[in-house]
Order: sequence, then structure tokens, then C-alpha cells
Amino acid sequence: MKESKEILELVVRASDDRQAQNIMALEVNQLTPIADYFVIMDATNERQLKAIVDNIVEQCHKENIEIKSLEGKDGGKWILLDLNSVVVHVFYYSERAHYNLEKIWTDAPMVDISEWLQ
Repeated sequence: MKESKEILELVVRASDDRQAQNIMALEVNQLTPIADYFVIMDATNERQLKAIVDNIVEQCHKENIEIKSLEGKDGGKWILLDLNSVVVHVFYYSERAHYNLEKIWTDAPMVDISEWLQ
């Protein structure tokens, strides 16, 4: 089974590979029992949003990482991928500001993901 940090890296690289915008990772393990990390990003259009999610799912399958749940794929404005220790939020750009998860989780330290971004 992969470590949380390895899953985090896979998610960041897979989303960056599909030009996800404003990717950020928050370490939430001290604040909630549901995950170690939240990854938040946005897409400029619905096709890109779908491409980002599809690539994350494909990479998870390749690495035998369990996808606990995938929600919102039909709505196309906010897709949530639960990978157990890593929860991924992919927003349509206009929705991200509306939900403002970064503000809700301000106590969570940001993870430096710069080395995984192109």
C-alpha cells in the first residue's frame, strides 16, 4: 500500500500534467480524521476538469491506489475524489472561490509541492 505522501505526489503530478490551475495541498491530519491531505485545484473549463479527474483516476489504477469514492462527475463543477488518505477537490474555476475551502481549512499547513510541478 502506498504512503499518503506518495499518493499526494501522484495526484499533484497527474493534475499538473493536465494543466490544472492553482494546485495546492493542505496537511489536514492534525485537524480531521478523514484524510492526511486535501488537494485543491481548478480547471478553466469543463472538458479540462474532466481530463484532470480522468488522469488522476488512470494513474491511481496504474499504481493500484484505491478510489474510495468519486462524486460530482455528472455535475461537472466540483469533483471530489476520495483516495482514503488524500482527498482531491477539482473545481470549475468560478466555483472554487464560491466554496473557498482554503479559508475553511486555514489552520492546515500548506505542503510544498513545487518540486512536483512542471
